[in-house]
Amino acid sequence: MTGRERVMRMSVEQPLWRALAGYRVLTMLYAIGFFATACSGFARPWLAVAYYAVLLVWTLATLPRVANAASCTKRFLAADLTVALTGIMLTPLADAHARVMDGGPTLPSIWTAGSVLAFAVKGGWRWAALASTLVAVANLVERGTPARDTVHNVVLVWVASIAIGYVVEVARASERTLARALEIEAATRERERLARDIHDSVLQVLAMVQRRGAVIGGEAAELGRLAGEQEVALRTLVSGGLVPVSRVSENAAEGAVVRVVEEPEGGAATGFVDLRALLAPYAGSLVNLAEPGAPVLLAPAAARELAAAVGAALDNVREHVGGQARAWILVEDEPDEVLVTVRDEGPGIPDGRLAEAEGEGRLGVALSIRGRLRDLGGTAELISVPGQGTEVELRAPKQPAAAPRGRKAADHE
Repeated sequence: MTGRERVMRMSVEQPLWRALAGYRVLTMLYAIGFFATACSGFARPWLAVAYYAVLLVWTLATLPRVANAASCTKRFLAADLTVALTGIMLTPLADAHARVMDGGPTLPSIWTAGSVLAFAVKGGWRWAALASTLVAVANLVERGTPARDTVHNVVLVWVASIAIGYVVEVARASERTLARALEIEAATRERERLARDIHDSVLQVLAMVQRRGAVIGGEAAELGRLAGEQEVALRTLVSGGLVPVSRVSENAAEGAVVRVVEEPEGGAATGFVDLRALLAPYAGSLVNLAEPGAPVLLAPAAARELAAAVGAALDNVREHVGGQARAWILVEDEPDEVLVTVRDEGPGIPDGRLAEAEGEGRLGVALSIRGRLRDLGGTAELISVPGQGTEVELRAPKQPAAAPRGRKAADHE
């Protein structure tokens, strides 16, 4: 059997981390080079030298920290931003007052933007907004007055970091969507392969046993009937009964990592269940189930009540038509409602028989079928022509109604 790879890694975010690491190194060299060309004008050059020594060691030592999202922890981000803010606040002490008032660069200069961008790549636009706001406050305090060039630089860093943070969030969402799509595609191919194998072997054997058992008769006929029921159940499982699994992204340091997460039947992530899964057990050699290829989603309570009404209708078929009577279930998924039709090959219901049964206290149809659909805000209509069988049309709205009241089992009619 050909194995299927279940884990994939992908990342459009990883290049951002590499670019950020390069940016930090280049801007650190720029800040040190600028100081080297203007150190003679500093009031306390030794203070600037001490700061740049710390900045150099910190930038090179923390390069592994900005290699991916997992290494870039909250504690590191806080410490990195502290280094940037400290450099800004030390600028009036190290540089000449006149140059500070003329809008000269701070000690960390544009290196500060790298610290803010780390927040953006790690946590998105909200983290970027927080970091850039702290940098803005520090710049305004360092300058003393909100000069035009200071405000310009502050707004530029603020807008750029938030924009990059938003882009990162969109990229991560796209990664998760792509990873899920790829896994669903792989699961679909695997299911199709299994379906072909089962169809070429097990289903054909079960169908042959059913046919031969019906011809031989006796105990072989019962064996054939059981084989027919198993064939229908297996065919239903292969064609639409396999429950999909959801995939989520984890370990953002290495991109989108896909893992299998079992999900309750029918799509619990959206608060709905697939009606087909609840009706599948009713299918057998005597009951034919026709359903859409796509999930038929209903609220859990509505789906259970509708399936119970179908079961009550089939009970009526067995009770009044016979244990070997054939029945057909047709499921139709309409825009605003779900229509389930149950039809049998019996003699039909004589006129007035339902009203007579209710008068006798036999309330199977009134409660088990019509009552259930009425509680759901739907309808149950019985169409019967003597000699041509009975058809029960069950209509349930997709919008959930009030929760159906519990009811005790009633006699079927």
